[in-house]
Amino acid sequence: MTVTVTAIPMMICRRILRFGVPHIYSKLNLTQDAREFVAMVRQELEHELLLLNETIPRNEKVRILRRGENRISLTPFKPAPEPKGLTAIKSEIGQRSPMTGLPDVLKEAALDTGLLDAFETSAYRVALSKAVLDQPLLLCLYGLGTNAGLKRVAGATTDASYEELLHVHRSFVHAGALREACARVANATLAIRNAVVLGDAGTACASDSTKFGAWDRNLMTEWHARYGGRGVLIYWHVEKRATCVYSQLKRCSSSEVASMIEGVLRHCTDLGNPTAICRQPRAERGRFRLLPVARL
Repeated sequence: MTVTVTAIPMMICRRILRFGVPHIYSKLNLTQDAREFVAMVRQELEHELLLLNETIPRNEKVRILRRGENRISLTPFKPAPEPKGLTAIKSEIGQRSPMTGLPDVLKEAALDTGLLDAFETSAYRVALSKAVLDQPLLLCLYGLGTNAGLKRVAGATTDASYEELLHVHRSFVHAGALREACARVANATLAIRNAVVLGDAGTACASDSTKFGAWDRNLMTEWHARYGGRGVLIYWHVEKRATCVYSQLKRCSSSEVASMIEGVLRHCTDLGNPTAICRQPRAERGRFRLLPVARL
């Protein structure tokens, strides 16, 4: 039986109501005393830090610098050798699809996954047929996804005006539909992947944030204390360094730990029960522990 991540919170509530909190904690080998739990985590942290201090002087890949803002220097890994046959695969793809544009890629993805079915109108009725509506909807998604804007997309084609694209955008494009469409594309990518060549999808995904510059008129724009400059954060959950399974728009001062947990619980894809690897920039936020909800 495959349990999706979206069903885990309800499953936890049912188990707690059925067996009680002490039974759940005993199954997880955890104590109910908060002070004892914090002391256990602190002891483990101190042990790991002492082990780190003992091994750094003997580690040839790590150097402690005396000057500069960054005092710890790590020797980069040597580049991995190129997989056999990769050049031939790139050459074959280049011959079959030499100059494929993004609109064509988006259209093929819509035909293969049916992602346009996720966009439902917020009005009480729809006068346009699906065949007529799909084209302006694709143009809206292309303009928003590439940040080209609806005006530039409308100016580059005679199939739809700016007013038509704006109407479709206001009526059909919203956050819930976009998440459903992204989940369909991610599920289709995971389903078509050849496990013999590319390996199994697994349950692990990396998560981290990226800062994007934004104007002050954006209400979520803030000054970033680490990277400097005004902007917003996009927090990604990425599987196999290629497939994005969840993304969030955040303020620069928001908690990345909360964003990581939200992506684990709400990604709504067929990835399974993922364990996100969250890279924190600050040492005081670099260690946290999440209860193993998959074992409940």
